[in-house]
Amino acid sequence: MASVEKERSVLVLFGNIINEVVSFFVFCLLDLLDAVLCYVFKVADFVIEAEWRPCYCSSSAKGRIKDVAGDGGGGGQIVVSERGECKVVRLSSGKLMMEEVSDTLYSRPSLVSEVSRSTVKRLKVMNRPTATAVSSSYRKSKAWRPTRPTLFTVNSDILEMLQENISVGRPVPRWSDCACSHCTSWTSRGTNMLFVRAAGVKDDNKAPEDVLFIHGFISSSQFWSGTLFPNFSESAKATYRFLAIDLLGFGRSPKPRDSLYTLKEHLEMIEKSVLEPNKVKSFHIVAHSLGCILALALAVKHPESVRSLTLLAPPYYEVPKGAQAPQYVMRKLAPRKVWPPMAFGGSLLCWYEHITRTICLVICKNHRLWESLAKLITRNRIREFMFDEFLCHTHSAAWHTLHNVICGAAAKLNSYLDAVNARLKCRVTIFHGKDDEIIPVECSYNVQRRIRRASLKVIENKDHITIVVGRQKAFARELEEIWRRSTNNE
Repeated sequence: MASVEKERSVLVLFGNIINEVVSFFVFCLLDLLDAVLCYVFKVADFVIEAEWRPCYCSSSAKGRIKDVAGDGGGGGQIVVSERGECKVVRLSSGKLMMEEVSDTLYSRPSLVSEVSRSTVKRLKVMNRPTATAVSSSYRKSKAWRPTRPTLFTVNSDILEMLQENISVGRPVPRWSDCACSHCTSWTSRGTNMLFVRAAGVKDDNKAPEDVLFIHGFISSSQFWSGTLFPNFSESAKATYRFLAIDLLGFGRSPKPRDSLYTLKEHLEMIEKSVLEPNKVKSFHIVAHSLGCILALALAVKHPESVRSLTLLAPPYYEVPKGAQAPQYVMRKLAPRKVWPPMAFGGSLLCWYEHITRTICLVICKNHRLWESLAKLITRNRIREFMFDEFLCHTHSAAWHTLHNVICGAAAKLNSYLDAVNARLKCRVTIFHGKDDEIIPVECSYNVQRRIRRASLKVIENKDHITIVVGRQKAFARELEEIWRRSTNNE
């Protein structure tokens, strides 16, 4: 038995070494490919749209600002707080105030430069006295950056991009985005409201209990309407009004090309499109993945209105003291490893602006073609919501939402969870698939530790998607029970 365990540990060690070596070379090549695609898209944008649009990869941090106060208002400098707020404090050139812009958008060093800096630091540590070396090693193990705020100088490209992106988004899609009637239906509706799928009680004279469904990253309202809505009991359909939204930039909702898709923008659109026009005074929330961040922020903003909070696979990582929350979370989601496959996919999404735009160009822009091929191969057995989920969004929406909400809001989650624990009296229930490789189950345990009254249910043999898909009937019954007990204050 001991020899078997020893052989297994040796194999695991060997596999990890192979993974590290292969990952290094693969991601070095991807760094190079992304740099090449940067220039390809710049030329294509200029030729097709007559615009030379900047990108974030050209805006990496160049140095620290020694004397911000002495800046005369020129130079396109951006001051970035790293003490947990993760926001642009000042654009000295344009005198603009912008919040909730994650530094992971423009501070994504290449693998070679990051490894080089890490190696230099380790060599310096080795040359120091023992006590200092131990102290440095400890700091490095606890946080990858110092606790003091760092001020970055960013070139004029990023200034131009951020100045453009705070304006009201233009309705015309980019040449690399899909322009089909489904993806651009918001332009024909003549409104900038989110698309909402409503079901259940439809009698305006009857005061229903409202349930707000918020989908996750690269998804849509059909994640709920195609699974749960048909499986609710007749009693539930006669009691509740179900409101499933397409988040800004996804599904049939507006996809403004110049939006930054920040947490604040998403929240304001939910309020403007759902709560206000439907006169929602109190409501239950059901949220999945990315939607859990929005659900927590919404609950904290409307503490007296939320009757129950159900979170599925919340992406909450406990950030070590002193570490930059956005950067830490990005590296947890995207460790730049080729194995497991989910880690590789997450790394592509987080680190490579132009590779992901290429993927969107090939797949999302031509989603009708891929949908037809899939239906032909599967003899029309493919579920429609699966395509609407993964393919009906723009690159800008996915890229900015990933960085500004999932990574950028990481520093705020502690305060949100503490507020829910202290101020909200509603029932909090967490569901997580034990086999989830996208958001590890430890994230839900982390949430439960912050919200002590929360109930956590770990579902065996289920992952990030099958936590709902494939068990929709059982999950529908579980939700109805949660709502019933919340209404009866049980």
